[in-house]
Amino acid sequence: MIKRFEDLPVWQAGRELVKYVYSLTKQAPFKNDFGLKEQIQKSAVSVPSNIAEGFERGTKQEFIQFLYIAKGSAGEVRSQFYNAYDIGYISKDKLEDGVNKCVDISRQIASFIKYLKDSGYKGDKFKE
Repeated sequence: MIKRFEDLPVWQAGRELVKYVYSLTKQAPFKNDFGLKEQIQKSAVSVPSNIAEGFERGTKQEFIQFLYIAKGSAGEVRSQFYNAYDIGYISKDKLEDGVNKCVDISRQIASFIKYLKDSGYKGDKFKE
């Protein structure tokens, strides 16, 4: 049973995305581009942060709203991966890994939103 946002697989995937982004942005030449580095880091951090905030809000409607924001942030991170690749900061392999992580999180969020809309979840607890 899910009792805390930390129990959500999609939140855990968001944490993994943040770790991946930070590992890439620590390396030159990425680490020296403060604008792009800050943008992709903030976007990545926004994914699990919005999932957590929505969960803690306590209503189904607000949770779904914050999940949509998290999904949008995953799309933004994906776009920033392309920018980083296009200007030579990351390899094609790193681009593909990052894009795949973002697409996977977006799918998880979309599935979770559908589950919440279709279920009897009221915002106070999850039922198995």
